[in-house]
Amino acid sequence: MSTEAEAGIYARESEYLDCYVQVGYASGRVLSVSFPEVPDADATDDLELLDRIQAYLEGTEDDFNDVEVALTMPTDQREVLEAVRGVPYGSQVGVEKLAALVPGLDPEEPEDLQLVRTALAENPAPLLVPDHRVRDGPSAAPPEVEQRLRSLEGL
Repeated sequence: MSTEAEAGIYARESEYLDCYVQVGYASGRVLSVSFPEVPDADATDDLELLDRIQAYLEGTEDDFNDVEVALTMPTDQREVLEAVRGVPYGSQVGVEKLAALVPGLDPEEPEDLQLVRTALAENPAPLLVPDHRVRDGPSAAPPEVEQRLRSLEGL
């Protein structure tokens, strides 16, 4: 992704999602992704990443792994979300499998499974950090958006 974009809020309407995709961006990294019905008043749509997201929502396979996402959260939660980014397009894992992918987590420990669920629920950039690929975990995206993303990828 080009790092020439200026810091700011960017948004574009998605017919497929029936809402806007809004991206917070600064210092060459995505800070947040949200799905409002109406974008922030100061949002513009001139961001290369929004072109890629639009193509993805129209059926172009993209894992967005080259997009830098600022995961400013406790290290253990960040490691969970980094593991989610490794789940390929069109694939899904369960919470236990995801826990097994994170060094130091035990998929048989209830506290570790709760940590995974918390990280998913607090994901600052759903779609780019594809929590919709975790079949039995929460998504930070609204339920309608999560279902459409899952459907798009055949999950």
